[in-house]
Amino acid sequence: MRLGVLDVGSNTVHLLVVDAHRGAHPTPMSSEKSVLRLAEQLDGSGMLGRAGADQLVRTVAASKAAAERLGCEDLMAFATSAVREAGNSADVLDRVRAETGVDLQVLSGEDEARYTFLAVRRWYGWSAGRLLCLDIGGGSLELAIGVDEEPEEAFSVPLGAGRLTRTRFRNDPPSRAEVNETTEWLAEQLAPAAKKIRRVGSPDRVVATSKTFRTLARLTGAAPSSAGPRARRVLTDAGLRQLVAFISRMSAADLAELEGVSASRAHQLVAGALVAEATMRALSLAELEICPWALREGVILRRLDHTNGSDQGGSTLPGRTRTTGDTGRTGRHGARWS
Repeated sequence: MRLGVLDVGSNTVHLLVVDAHRGAHPTPMSSEKSVLRLAEQLDGSGMLGRAGADQLVRTVAASKAAAERLGCEDLMAFATSAVREAGNSADVLDRVRAETGVDLQVLSGEDEARYTFLAVRRWYGWSAGRLLCLDIGGGSLELAIGVDEEPEEAFSVPLGAGRLTRTRFRNDPPSRAEVNETTEWLAEQLAPAAKKIRRVGSPDRVVATSKTFRTLARLTGAAPSSAGPRARRVLTDAGLRQLVAFISRMSAADLAELEGVSASRAHQLVAGALVAEATMRALSLAELEICPWALREGVILRRLDHTNGSDQGGSTLPGRTRTTGDTGRTGRHGARWS
């Protein structure tokens, strides 16, 4: 079965196409990304403007066409914090559906954490014991912990790298005062989350996913993704502390020149590093492993579970759009735009 997953995030819209069936490793066939930075296009009242909505519609339509061209049977489309928090999200979703035929659904922060946890559990297997999974996105930080495929705790806190960059930093590079104040503020914000995690019990394995964690690990000396799945990549608290001291003095333009740092995310790297450092400190973590599977893989795995009638999870699947024999465009309709 060939499946497409369309992930509308705070920074990028990512189409992943895989060949997959239950019990087998999903094989990536194609991966396409478009940088929209939707979270940065929300106005002062939290509404996504017409220009941002126009970009989203065009990108979703192009992604659907690509999925059809690549022979996908289904396209599962979801959006995370940027669309979730937009004051006119219902209108945005209605317009996407009307003009592209794609049922773009918004995932809750808890569902993000649960899908990501499922992917990590399947990657490491039962021998990993109690897993603690961390994921830093553009708008939020997801945490989940448990011994089964459904975590015992799964939740989201609004501490994404993009959000902190917009709300905490006025300078590039951030001033020493901004870094220090943000570090102290993060400790306060993470205290309740750390308490919830500790109530479950000590993890046997701590795992991180997401572009932010992968980049931080790479900058501290971990093997690149090209090293393959057998390479064990880790991020240590000592390495992260040294990295924060280094990159917090660099401008976004200079950060973009570092190996492994994408130009579209360079301006968020310091904030992401501070969130990672504060999270590790709050949870007393000396080291964490980087898992190559994350949210999109979790969505695929849950879809396969549903297909075979064996789903045991509580998460709601993202919208599915048949890509064969579907003309897609169903006309425009009136919606409110800021």
